Amino acid sequence: MSITDPHPAALADSDKGQLEQLQQIIDDLLGEARRRGASAAEAVVSNSTGLEVGVRLGEVETVEHTRDHGLGVTVYFGHRKGSASTSDLSRAALRDAVAQACTIATHTQEDPCNGLPPAELMANAIPDLDLSHPWAISVDDAVRLAILCEDAARADDPRITNSEGASVSTHAGLQVYGNSNGFIGGYPSTRHSLSCAVVADDGDGMQRDYWWSSARAAEDLEEAAAVGRRAAERAVARLGGRSIGTCKVPILFQAMLAAGLLRHLAAAISGDNIYRKTSFLLERLGEQLFPSGFTLSEEPHKPRGLASAPFDSDGVATRPQAFVEDGVLTGWSLGHYAACRLGLQSTGNAGGLRNMRVPLGEHDRDGMLRLLGTGLYVTDLMGQGVNGVTGDYSRGASGFWVEDGIIQYPVEEITIASNLKDMYANLVAIGNDCDFPGSTTTGSWLIEEMTIAGS
Repeated sequence: MSITDPHPAALADSDKGQLEQLQQIIDDLLGEARRRGASAAEAVVSNSTGLEVGVRLGEVETVEHTRDHGLGVTVYFGHRKGSASTSDLSRAALRDAVAQACTIATHTQEDPCNGLPPAELMANAIPDLDLSHPWAISVDDAVRLAILCEDAARADDPRITNSEGASVSTHAGLQVYGNSNGFIGGYPSTRHSLSCAVVADDGDGMQRDYWWSSARAAEDLEEAAAVGRRAAERAVARLGGRSIGTCKVPILFQAMLAAGLLRHLAAAISGDNIYRKTSFLLERLGEQLFPSGFTLSEEPHKPRGLASAPFDSDGVATRPQAFVEDGVLTGWSLGHYAACRLGLQSTGNAGGLRNMRVPLGEHDRDGMLRLLGTGLYVTDLMGQGVNGVTGDYSRGASGFWVEDGIIQYPVEEITIASNLKDMYANLVAIGNDCDFPGSTTTGSWLIEEMTIAGS
C-alpha cells in the first residue's frame, strides 16, 4: 500500500506517531476487507481533542474537555456497497466493523456508480497548507480570556444589561483516509474560536446580538475585547426597531449574509442535487446567471483556510477552480458518485466547495449604502424559507432603513422575498467590506429589487 505523506513541515513529532498509527489502522482495515472478498474498500479514521470554556456574568458556567476517535469503513462487492462505523479502535472491533460492512453489502442492490474514483485522480502529494496550530491554553487562561471578552461587551454601553455569555474553544484533530486504489493520506488540523452574546435594553425593548472569531491559529483570532465590543455594538444598534410597510425596494445584504447567498448557489450546483433534479439551476449550465464580471471560485489550498483540504472525502486531489466565470455558470461541483451518475468526472468536491471566493468590489460599507440610496440594509435573517428546487426565497429579516445613503432607523418584523435566479441576475454591486470570520470571501451584495412584506 502506497502512503501519501503530508509535507514534513506540516507535522510536529507528536503528530507523526499518531499519523503512522492511524495509517496502519487503515491498512489493516483494507487488508481485512480484501481477505473477506471485497473487490474494493475505503476507510477513514480520526482522533480529536478539544477544550471549551463558557462564562456568563463573570462566572464559569462550563468547562468541557473532549477526546474522540472513530472510524468508518465502506466495502464494495462489485457494485454492491456496505458501510459500518465504530468508536472502538481495538483489533477485534475493527474486524467486526469490516465484517458488518461486508454483511450489509450482501443485502444491498447493485448500483453501477458504487465504487472508487479512478486511481489517477487520487492526491499524489499532500502540500503543507499550514492547518495545524495547537493552542496550549490552560483552563484558567481560557476562563480569563472569555471573561475579558464578556467584560468588554458589558462595559461598552450602559444599555447592555445582560449577557448570554462568552466562550473560548480549541480543537485539534488528525484524520486519515485510505482506499484500495493504493491511496492512504492524512493531515492534522486545528480550529480555535472566541464568541460573545449580549442583551441590550433601552427601557422600551430588548435586543440580542453576538459576534465571534474563528481561526486555525490562535494568533489569528480577533482580540477578545474587540469581539466583545462588536457584540455589544450590534445589539445596541438594533434597539428601537420598527416594522415598515410592504414595498419593493433595493436590498443590501451585509457581507456575512451575502455569504449565505453563495451557500445557496453552492448547493444548487452540487452534483448531488443535479443528478437528483432538485436544483433550481438544473438546466442553466453554460448560461448567464450573474452580471458580467462576477466569478465564483474555490481556493482549497489557501494557507490556514478554514475549509482548506488537500483531497476530498473520496481521496481525490482538490484544486483551485472556478464554477462561475464572467457571470456564466461553467460547471457543477462533483464528488465521484454524482459525477458517475451524470456521466462526468469528479472535480474533487466530495464534501462541497472549499474556501469560496468572489472578487471584492471597490466600495466600503458606506460606499455601498450610498449605492443603495433608499432601501433596506439587511443585517440578520431568520427562518429557512429557501426552496432549493424552485429558487423561491422568503425569509424573516431585520436591519436598517436607509434614505439617501444614510441609515435612518432599525427595522424588524419583516419578510423579504424574491427568487434566487432573479437575485443573482439583478446583482448590482459587491462591496469590499468582507469583515466576518469564516471560509467564504465576499463583500456585501446590493440586489436591485426585492419585495418587503411588513406592517
